[in-house]
Amino acid sequence: MKRFVLDNSVAMRWLLESPKKADQKYAELVLQSLVDANAVVPHLWHIEAISVLLAEEKRGGLQAADVERFIAQLENLPIDVDHLTAHQAFSRTLSLSRAYKLSGYDSTYLELAIREGLPLATLDKDLRKAAIKADVEIYLVND
Repeated sequence: MKRFVLDNSVAMRWLLESPKKADQKYAELVLQSLVDANAVVPHLWHIEAISVLLAEEKRGGLQAADVERFIAQLENLPIDVDHLTAHQAFSRTLSLSRAYKLSGYDSTYLELAIREGLPLATLDKDLRKAAIKADVEIYLVND
């Protein structure tokens, strides 16, 4: 079965529509690919997701019921958590953050993709540029 690293920037577009049609289309393609693929995420992915969802709820863009329903949908998708992310934080992730000028959060996705040899699904421009420089394939771009 095909596997890829799923950045939170993509998953959040499954609920929070992007004004950029190309971004929205890409996010929907990634979601559809989960029919016969598995996503892998760093262990902080769930925390990052609730941060985005709660911020949107505070702004009034979502109701609590919307958030709960979306979380239930996420929990039913084939998304595996990488439990080794924390073990890489003070070494490889820190080095990648410095080398590619990424946040620690974004570097966890890049580190995971490099370590596992997996393509990366992301809508984050800086992370995407770093992945390309690091020879990490961008998921579904050249398929």
